[in-house]
Amino acid sequence: MILFVIGYMGSGKSTVGRQLAEKLNMDFTDLDAFIENKAQKTISEVFAEKGEIYFRKLEREALLEQFKTENCVIAVGGGTPCYYDNMDLMNQNGKTIYLRGGVGTLASRLISEKKNRPMISHLPDDEIPEFIAKHLFERSGFYNKAQLIVDIEKLEVNELVKKLR
Repeated sequence: MILFVIGYMGSGKSTVGRQLAEKLNMDFTDLDAFIENKAQKTISEVFAEKGEIYFRKLEREALLEQFKTENCVIAVGGGTPCYYDNMDLMNQNGKTIYLRGGVGTLASRLISEKKNRPMISHLPDDEIPEFIAKHLFERSGFYNKAQLIVDIEKLEVNELVKKLR
């Protein structure tokens, strides 16, 4: 079984994914870290040097490699479900879990770490909530295809584990 943890940046995909993997006795992969290791560059460097389109191609290749794994929780990047037919492929090859967060929660998490987020690093803090709201609107059709939707405001990993068993 493969569990794909999806959601907007700052929703806690990597943290929750690690916890889920541990509690379910599964391996864990952070797709962004996998890409960075393979590219020998940070995501920010890839974006700066080659642009988003190039990054999305790398991301797609990395995702396709993950379908060979078994018994694994995979935290994907916030945009991964929104490009190519990635969301449909994840649904066909595993179980998808959307960590849904509100604009306020996501903005407060992201403002403090925006220097590590190439999509928002250039934005003034007061513009981040509007940017997130716009992105969430654009991406909601993809995210809402997830087989399980969990509100991060009420997330209890132990409860999520019970739902998955």
